[in-house]
Amino acid sequence: MSDAQASTLYRDPPPFTAAASGHALTFLPGGADRLEALLRLVDEARSQLCACFYTFDADATGERVRDALAAAARRGVAVTLIVDRFGSAANDSFFTPLREAGGRHLYFSPRWSRRYLIRNHQKMVIADGARALVGGFNIADAYFEPPTQDGWNDLGLLVEGPAVAALLRWFTGLDAWVTDGRAHWRTIRRMVRGWDPGDGPVRVLVGGPTRALNSWARQVKRDLDPGGRLDMMMAYFTPSPGMVRRLRRIARLGQTRLLLAARSDNGATVGASRLLYGTLLEQGAAIWEFSPCKLHTKLIVLDDAVYVGSANFDMRSLFLNLELMLRIEDAALAERMRSYIGQHIAASEQITPALHRRQATVWNRLRWALSWFLVAVIDYTVSRRLNLGL
Repeated sequence: MSDAQASTLYRDPPPFTAAASGHALTFLPGGADRLEALLRLVDEARSQLCACFYTFDADATGERVRDALAAAARRGVAVTLIVDRFGSAANDSFFTPLREAGGRHLYFSPRWSRRYLIRNHQKMVIADGARALVGGFNIADAYFEPPTQDGWNDLGLLVEGPAVAALLRWFTGLDAWVTDGRAHWRTIRRMVRGWDPGDGPVRVLVGGPTRALNSWARQVKRDLDPGGRLDMMMAYFTPSPGMVRRLRRIARLGQTRLLLAARSDNGATVGASRLLYGTLLEQGAAIWEFSPCKLHTKLIVLDDAVYVGSANFDMRSLFLNLELMLRIEDAALAERMRSYIGQHIAASEQITPALHRRQATVWNRLRWALSWFLVAVIDYTVSRRLNLGL
């Protein structure tokens, strides 16, 4: 299927709901539906709003969300917004209406120091300690536009249930670290290392820099080791060699589907993923590239466990960024999310071994290897500024 055909045929699925282990879940694939749910969550808050985003742009969407937060603060809601200094384009003056209304606006890593190396890649909004919206989307026009306008394909999840208390507990610790300008790198490492996700069917996992594996990387590793069936829909895919070995083992079982990006705002991330196709295809993995619009979704279905949240399956998201993932173990939900991935596969191009061999010219392999080095070893920001023709 060509890019033009895929763009013509594909439409974002409508919202859908599920229940799992005492949690009410609403999945929001469409950008307009995500933005409506976000604004409704803010508008209906009565006592407290806690929000955290990697990117917050000073565009039309950023203004709508900022103004909704300011309106909540004016009616007496305790509003705290944390944005990542590195990832956000909006400056101090943009958030003046929120501060003047009585809300708090904080920067993660506001100054040059060792702590600046940590990116707060998490996305969440928690209302009144009772409802939360999480996912991979940021606050910018492109994350809510339809695929016909090349908006990011993403997924939001509205959660009601016991996991919201855990999200609020994590946010409270994050708020304390950001507020304390003297807090050190090792403090956030202790927070990540000491996070207890529990052992129930619904767990809040966090990623971040630790010597031992953080709870997100540790849990997905534990699930991959005995795993027999894997479906993944992932924006950025440059896992570590150890993770690749685990994927190869599952691929040999014949039940591995990987839906990856054909298009991105950073072509090097696509090239870096393509470097790994050969080794996975030869073990039996089925790989597709999603081309109707840019892919930003982070979704893993591993046996009966569903992972959804902010983390890509790459080395920065696994080991360095602050990330937030929900792991929901529920067989019926896992099948529903496999069907969801299948809807996107229908609008994607399969990368067969024969097609990959044709694409893997010497020149392309060189560009893919350079992309992998830039993305996996150096940084996304460096690779985004280079034009590798990908």
